[in-house]
Amino acid sequence: MNPGSAETLANYLVGLGDDELILAHRASEWAGHAPILEEDIAFANIALDEMGHAAAWYRLAGELRDQTAETYPDQMVFARHANEFRNVQMVELPNGDWAFSLLRQYLFDSLEAVRLEALANSDWAPLADTAAKIRPEELYHIRHTRAWVRRLGLGTDESNRRIQQALDELYPYALQLFISAGDEGEFLPGGDALRVAWEAEVRPVLTESNLAIPEVEGPPARTRDEHTPHLVELVEEMQRVARQEVGAQW
Repeated sequence: MNPGSAETLANYLVGLGDDELILAHRASEWAGHAPILEEDIAFANIALDEMGHAAAWYRLAGELRDQTAETYPDQMVFARHANEFRNVQMVELPNGDWAFSLLRQYLFDSLEAVRLEALANSDWAPLADTAAKIRPEELYHIRHTRAWVRRLGLGTDESNRRIQQALDELYPYALQLFISAGDEGEFLPGGDALRVAWEAEVRPVLTESNLAIPEVEGPPARTRDEHTPHLVELVEEMQRVARQEVGAQW
């Protein structure tokens, strides 16, 4: 792999890791606050899974950058400022109500499912192996969140109203997930192909759940370097202890 391709792939992997990490942080905020005990446990487990996936993507990026695989994830999480993160805006938005957080997780999980299938066939063996290991957990996530989308969409008038409102707000943000990484080359799936596969999953589920899919022209941001003020607050909270105890051994 030439240096240019390696750095393109490393940037892509950092973006994947950042998406997983920030969404995991948001999911963890439901601990003790979910509407029922089972979901309190389920969302906490999903958050832990996403954190583990973030670490796996960071380790691969570190390998490409000749960094120590075991310490690079901590460096990426605790040593960067908010403007250095490459996550999409959708994952950094505040949780809102249960319908908003649940639908966001479903839209993200649906993309993860089709992307991991593509990455599991990558020509770079470490990437393919990592995707294959992560994929079973993400398939559990999508089954869980898909069932909740149907439950809310087909439930009461109030639950339908809330998840429709969430869809109207989130759908444009979800399109940012398909921003091109640049020269994808032989290692990365293209954004257009992923969007087609993603829409084949989400559109029937949303329609069957009595939800109207909004018509949008594009995402609110065109690059992964554009963030909302919410990310600054989240990163400051996430890094507070690490920045107070720089160099501490945990």
